[in-house]
Order: sequence, then C-alpha cells, then structure tokens
Amino acid sequence: MTRVLVIGPSWVGDMVMSQSLYKAIKQQHPDATIDVMAPGWCAPILARMPEVNRSIDMPLGHGEFALGNRYQLGKRLAKHGYDHAYVLPNSAKSALIPWFAGIPTRTGWKGEMRYGLLNDLRPNKKAFQYMVERYVALAHPRATMQSSVSLGGLEGLPKPELTIDPDAQAAVITKLGLNQDRPIVGLCPGAEFGPAKKWPEQHYAEVARQMHAKGFQVWLFGSAKDIDTCEKIAALADNAPNIHVLAGKTNLIEAVDLLGACQTVVSNDSGLMHIAAAVNCQVIAIYGSTSPDYTPPLTSKVDIVHTDIECRPCFQRECPLGHLKCLKDLDPSRVISLIKMDKAS
Repeated sequence: MTRVLVIGPSWVGDMVMSQSLYKAIKQQHPDATIDVMAPGWCAPILARMPEVNRSIDMPLGHGEFALGNRYQLGKRLAKHGYDHAYVLPNSAKSALIPWFAGIPTRTGWKGEMRYGLLNDLRPNKKAFQYMVERYVALAHPRATMQSSVSLGGLEGLPKPELTIDPDAQAAVITKLGLNQDRPIVGLCPGAEFGPAKKWPEQHYAEVARQMHAKGFQVWLFGSAKDIDTCEKIAALADNAPNIHVLAGKTNLIEAVDLLGACQTVVSNDSGLMHIAAAVNCQVIAIYGSTSPDYTPPLTSKVDIVHTDIECRPCFQRECPLGHLKCLKDLDPSRVISLIKMDKAS
C-alpha cells in the first residue's frame, strides 16, 4: 500500500480542481491511501471526495512562515510513514512540512527556492495550459510528462465529482424553508478575487426576474460577504416569492448540497462555479477580467460567456480603465438563452 500526503491549495476552486489529481493517483496506484493537509474549512469538501482517506488541518494561516511550527507538524506526520508527498502550492514554505517529515519522494513544480525540499522537481509548469493539467501531470512520471499533449487534452482528464448527501441535502432544504416543487436556477454573483469578476447586479436581477416568470425558483448563493449583493439582486427582481437569498445562511458543505439540487447555475468565475460543475449542474460561467483558458469549470455541461473587447482578459482585481465594459456589455439575454427550459412548469 502506498501512503500519500498532499499539501493542498487554499482556495475553494483550486481545492475542487485538486480532486482530479487524487483520481489520477488512484488510477496509477489503486491501493494508495491519500491524506490531504489543507485549511480546516476544506475538510467538508474533502469529505465529499471518495479518493481522500482523511483531511489533516493546516493550522498555519496563508502566508505564515512559522518555521518551528512547520518543523513540529513535519515530525508528527513522520509517524504515519508516508511514501510520497505532492506539494500543490508554489511556495518554499509549503514544501517544508514533507521535508521535515522525511517523506522519501516529494513532488511539485519548480517554485521559489524549493531545490532540495522537493526531490521530484518538475521544471516547467507553463508547458501545461490549464491548472488542472498541472495538478494531474504530477501523478505521472516526470519523463512522460513534457506538455499538455502528454495528457491527451482537457477532455480526457479525470473530472472533479463531489458526492451529494441526500439526507443532508433534505435537512438543509427543510431548515431554510425551501422546496423542490419547481426547477431551480442558482445564481452565484460573488467573487472573492474582486469586482472585475462580478457581473452587474442588474444583469443578475434580469435573469432572476425572467426565470421566475418562466416558472423557476431562483436561489442566490454566496458567503456573508455577498449578502448585500444578493439582497440587491432580489430587490431589483421585485423580491418575487420564489427568489431566495441564501448568502450567509449556509456553510460551505450546505452550499454544495443545495447547488446539487439546482438544474442550472449561473456564476462568475469563482469557487462556487467549480463546485457547481463538480455536482453535475448545467453551468453558465461568466468571465470578466479572467479567462477560461486557465481555470475553466471542469464539466461537459458548461457554457462559457464573455465579451471580446480587446482589453480582456486583464487578470486585474479591479478594472484598470474604470469602465468594466467586459462585464457591463455582457447582455443578460445571452445568459437567459442558454438556460434549459425543458423542466420549467
């Protein structure tokens, strides 16, 4: 049996995409047990990945060096006898714990001063276009993985598939006073990265208004930071009775189960977009300052919409030109035309 430790990412979308690596490891080594060290909030997501044996809480905050603490963590992990470590973040400090743990094989991409810390150092991640390719390539021997061509294309990669707990799903639906009497369109109008990823509230409201008129429920998802945005969208859509603001009312795993109840999810480029893809929704992904050429939703049931103005993608958190035309000029009718209507009542 091969014992594997993964030092996982710290963003929701990246954590969802990392499941493709765990699937690839299992394809290479069916007997492998995979433990993932990641921030505590990741544990519920990891619990919905059948390939993961257990999650290990990373108690150190993002950017915190804390050499002594990393040494102690490594020494505690040494007792588990791991054979192989995969380090997904690019920093040197992320590679310290497997090194302190004495794990014989330590795999990751060339990053800041990681020589020696990683002894299976992969030299050129830019030879792989997509982040998920960069993850999956680590599961394969270095000699066979020279570029995206080696993996056979995005469509051939293992896709994230988060499991839905029917009992937990039913419980949260009851808790929030929801039902599944009508088909559900989920809207995810937030974006942790910044406003240059956020489609305007009035555009989301137009989608909500028209979907409600066509017999759909509309559920508005987000964290506590997105409550104002979601409430504004609901108000602009006349606070119709089947438009429900769920932002700030769910934890992350409850959001997973509720997204799993949706027929279609309209989302900015965000972690919730990747979750929606992983629970088999139809996903309509809206891109502003960023690009699907790096982190697209990993599902065949996806439509990607964006404008083609020459200044995008700029990959900035805020529009450097101050007009946000890449999102403002993306008309709601384009999104509405993509929503499947066959289950509306």
